[in-house]
Amino acid sequence: MSIREGNLEAPTRHPLDWRNPDFWDEDKLMAELERVYDHCHGCRRCVSLCHAFPTLFDLVDESETMEVDGVAKEDYWKVVDHCYLCDLCYMTKCPYVPPHEWNIDFPHLMLRAKAVRHRKHGARFRDRLLTSTDTVGKLAGIPVVVNLINAANNCKTTRKLLGKTLGVHPDASLPSYHSRTLRKRLKGHHSDMQAEPAGRTRGKVVLYATCYGNYNEPHLGEDLVAVFEHNGIPVTFAEKEQCCGMPKLELGDLEAVERAKEANIPVLARLVDEGWDIVAPVPSCALMYKQELPLMFPDDADVLKVRDAMYDPFEYLALRHKEGKLKTDFPQPLGKIAYHVACHQRVQNFGMKTREILELVPDTEVVPIERCSGHDGTYAVKSEFHDISMKICRPVVSRVRQSEAQHYSSDCPMAGHQIANGLDDGSQPEHPLTLLRRAYGI
Repeated sequence: MSIREGNLEAPTRHPLDWRNPDFWDEDKLMAELERVYDHCHGCRRCVSLCHAFPTLFDLVDESETMEVDGVAKEDYWKVVDHCYLCDLCYMTKCPYVPPHEWNIDFPHLMLRAKAVRHRKHGARFRDRLLTSTDTVGKLAGIPVVVNLINAANNCKTTRKLLGKTLGVHPDASLPSYHSRTLRKRLKGHHSDMQAEPAGRTRGKVVLYATCYGNYNEPHLGEDLVAVFEHNGIPVTFAEKEQCCGMPKLELGDLEAVERAKEANIPVLARLVDEGWDIVAPVPSCALMYKQELPLMFPDDADVLKVRDAMYDPFEYLALRHKEGKLKTDFPQPLGKIAYHVACHQRVQNFGMKTREILELVPDTEVVPIERCSGHDGTYAVKSEFHDISMKICRPVVSRVRQSEAQHYSSDCPMAGHQIANGLDDGSQPEHPLTLLRRAYGI
């Protein structure tokens, strides 16, 4: 197969056609996998992004024909297993995305395969547990229980047992849990500040806490509220929220994603109607509302309304700064920061706004690292994938070491802990919101 000239037009993302019966037809899925795998084999530009592509190319190169037709169909799933839907191949590498006639959307083809397999076979207990973030967070956050869980997560003996019984790698970084969740810490929080619109921002925001921000790192939300209100931006909370659905999406459980959407969208859409913008401190959650739900439910007006009101925190602050509405009186310099650019933030296509804002701080240098950390929320903690995830993270860890920075940071808190796991020197990541709050001295 010859490599044809790639598409030079702006990429078009087609909706996920998951309501179509053909989407679920396994024979048609296999035919599409073969077609796309053949194009990927002939191109190989994405070989360095994740382990899905090396897996595919090894299967081809080790086959009798050294072409995709020599790869056993059952081995197609090995490629699917290593795709964690980071979207970087679609957004940064592939020259054959639509409107190119080859119409390749590798991440959504992998999602289709995951969904077909999930509908046919379900998921193992470990995977259902790891992706049930709200349920686990509520149980693990019970007083007394939370201490037992956190102690077990840091006990080598318990972790070895988890590896044998549950398939959670004993060396993987697991998040801590808090009984004083973010929503408990900021219960009744109210600001009397008046909203001041600027550009396309309306000047008052709903903090979508996210399950991770609520149960695992509540200080992120506290830092966000402090920074935003320091800049005259009132912050409130939705009266209730559930997980955005990204963990279930990565599992291929589209019905669970729909249930999460039905719980969250009406609440958030009503707040948008009341004049609020929405910010989410975890890039994957923001991406879910900005991209994945609109592609799954393209005709749902409320989904599109929430999409247009959803922002990354630093994207929002940068828009305010453009209109002269951001305070830049920073009393505390930050020095040198090794900054990992999270995949699910990169694919939102608003540029490196975190670096832009942090570099407003005097005597501060931000060194960006545009490589995947290999974490993906659950991929890095699974026994069968952890070592590979750490291999993917190795170039990031190397760049952090070489930078000799005072801080290392990522907008994705899980990626930050993956880097810390790779460094293995006792240091801890500091989220950009935490660093910005420190620079403000608040």
